[in-house]
Order: sequence, then structure tokens, then C-alpha cells
Amino acid sequence: MKVGVTLKIDVTKIDKARLFKGSKGTYLDATVFIDDKGDKYGNNGMIVQNVSKEERDAGQKGAILGNAKIFWRDEEPKAHEPPAFDDDLPF
Repeated sequence: MKVGVTLKIDVTKIDKARLFKGSKGTYLDATVFIDDKGDKYGNNGMIVQNVSKEERDAGQKGAILGNAKIFWRDEEPKAHEPPAFDDDLPF
């Protein structure tokens, strides 16, 4: 299934020490958590700045940077149903 998601990130919450240089730019590792149901504000998820495995193991969580909202999704393929049989056949 394909899903379109918009993101709103508060860049002032980014821990700039976690930015890193790559061959084509400066990057930030982040994770998006998505929930189909959504919250009372219409958001379907949140964006969290990643922390290292060691930090996660120590109980540290990444900063919540913003929200995610599903704006489009593919129609899910419907299960193929067998044809209904008519039991009123004369033979």
C-alpha cells in the first residue's frame, strides 16, 4: 500500500550536534511513527530525532520534532470473493 504523508518539523528542536555530513549534504536521522487512527488534531504520527543504540538502551529518547499527517493512500486491494450460487436452479 502506498501512503502520502506530510510532515511538520520544528527545526528549533533539532539537536544540531546530531547532524552529520554526507557526500551530498548535511543529514539528520529521524524516525516517523504512524497510526492510522489519528489524534484529536488530525495528526497520524510524530517525528522523533534518532539517538544511538547505547543511548536508547540507557533509556534516553530522541526529541519529538513534529507531527505527521496522512493525506493520501492507495485503495487497498479487495479480497477476491467467490461468485454467489443460486440454489433455485430447476435441475
